[in-house]
Amino acid sequence: MDRLVRALDPAIRQVILVGRERRQQVRIANSLGEEAHDRRVAAIWMAQVVAADGTTIQTGYETAGGAAALGAFPADTLERIALAAARRALQMLGARPAPGGRMPVVLAAEAGGTMIHEAVGHGLEADLAQEGFSVYTGKLGERIASPLVSVVDDPTYPGARGSYAVDDEGVPAARTLLVDRGVLRAFLYDRLTAAKDRRASNGHGRRQSYHQRPIPRMSNTMILPGADDPARILADVGSGLLVKKMGGGQVNTVNGDFVFEVTEGYRIEGGEIAHPVRGATLVGNGPAVLLAIDRVGTDLGFALGTCGKDGQGVPVSDAQPTLRIPELTVGGRAGAGA
Repeated sequence: MDRLVRALDPAIRQVILVGRERRQQVRIANSLGEEAHDRRVAAIWMAQVVAADGTTIQTGYETAGGAAALGAFPADTLERIALAAARRALQMLGARPAPGGRMPVVLAAEAGGTMIHEAVGHGLEADLAQEGFSVYTGKLGERIASPLVSVVDDPTYPGARGSYAVDDEGVPAARTLLVDRGVLRAFLYDRLTAAKDRRASNGHGRRQSYHQRPIPRMSNTMILPGADDPARILADVGSGLLVKKMGGGQVNTVNGDFVFEVTEGYRIEGGEIAHPVRGATLVGNGPAVLLAIDRVGTDLGFALGTCGKDGQGVPVSDAQPTLRIPELTVGGRAGAGA
């Protein structure tokens, strides 16, 4: 596979291919007299390709996986994601510098739910909210998003990477409605944080292994699909940025401010994709973005990964439909036009 990818173009300088499978047999017995069992398998294929042309370096990244063994995925899975990563790196190598400024931004479903996971999801974990480290502290029952936006965390989602039957405290997994048509309805609880709020745990006490203590964690977090045709959403943007792949970033959960890299982005002109751009970043505030969303597509795309918190990593997935944010700050090169 390494040779196949490198043969695409001499500009390809590095190829990293990883298959990771995690198996757990869980037995939980507690002082309440409860006993629970779970058998978990979570696998992920990852491809990262670096392309360079002179002083310009671009990276393409793609994943595939879910709640199954590595061998359960189609035989061409690694080839598919490796070639996708390579093509993304090569395409961005020839992309134009991204223009900076305030503009409409369309987040394609294939970008996955990185934005919802980082800018919103962590702030809805009950421990952070109770400690005052969340912008959503004390806002239960208040409007925190557009009426078009509903957010769930669902560890029962079939085949998803973050799914499980019981959490790591033996509480049965359940779909939790976090935001209902813009209104904050729940936080993600383990037993301890639920007791502090005089509530029942909703099955989100997770830990990396028996070596660590359970803490509130996301599983499969998603913005639910809406009623808009994704193609129509794009066509209705006169000029802006289309994001097809998100990169790394930083989020301040106390005030919701974020900065995210865009690893695959396109300039929108006249409601159509004009050309690829590179070097773009998204700069904004999670609650403000949620409130501003004015179009929600009928599609749903997933991103896969391992979420880190308090030194623990757990398998997760994030998902979103195509979304339009009418105005968002895009970091790019001043003066870079169409």
